[in-house]
Amino acid sequence: MKTAIMKGGLLIGVALALSSYDIPTGWFVAGSQPKKYEMGVDQGAGQAGKNAATIRSIDAAPNGFGTLMQNSAPGKYLGKRIRMTGYMKAKEVKGWAGFWLRVDQAGSQRALSFDNMSGRALKGTSDWKKYEIVLDVPAQASNIAYGALLDDAGQIWFDNLNFEVVDTSVPTTDKAKMLEEPKEPKNLSFEE
Repeated sequence: MKTAIMKGGLLIGVALALSSYDIPTGWFVAGSQPKKYEMGVDQGAGQAGKNAATIRSIDAAPNGFGTLMQNSAPGKYLGKRIRMTGYMKAKEVKGWAGFWLRVDQAGSQRALSFDNMSGRALKGTSDWKKYEIVLDVPAQASNIAYGALLDDAGQIWFDNLNFEVVDTSVPTTDKAKMLEEPKEPKNLSFEE
């Protein structure tokens, strides 16, 4: 069975070659160790008994990560700030997991903006929770790549991905910009 969902103007689906899960359209498997994970749609495992995408390690020590991802033309998002939201839950995640979003420019090996939630990742076991990533899509962007990833062993489920344009008062979660921006010194007081 193949499934496709339209959210925020972007087609959301999942494509997978070898898995016990259904294969939706539009997505593909990648990562440093994609063959050590099963990925696809887990029927009825989503919120309120709906379907959800899943990534599950099939190796006790994958020594890498697997991601279920999609590429999209930036289209109406060019020159704007976007927020990607989605819901995720985790079971026995030994490393970390999260959503990721990257904005690319043709002919460049460096992303224009990127966030993979590594600093605020899911670990262990957790119930459904909403997460967000906010990035700028510069005018020279040629691709928006996004998905969910699982590093090391465990299983995650995710659903309800959505994209929206937000104004510049909403701060970005761009990892590259956060590393470049100087940190303000904090006043420390040792007095009681």
